[in-house]
Amino acid sequence: MATLKAKFEAAVANSKSLTERPDNSTLLKIYALYKQATVGDNTEKKPGFTDMVGRAKWEAWNGFQGVDAKDAMQQYIDLIESLS
Repeated sequence: MATLKAKFEAAVANSKSLTERPDNSTLLKIYALYKQATVGDNTEKKPGFTDMVGRAKWEAWNGFQGVDAKDAMQQYIDLIESLS
């Protein structure tokens, strides 16, 4: 059985070839789970009001504050599999 890291890397590759483009809220969740799994808790400065995309990404990632990297990887895998 493949390790969690290998499954995560496969899910990242699969995320780039989804048949349909997910809606914006799902894209933000994909982004946030990826960042939480690979970087950890968000420690970056919150973007200003004029950077709406950056702010949305920051808030999505910050929503997973405290989630363990392994849990974030598994949630990412499950989300990509549900979209495939």
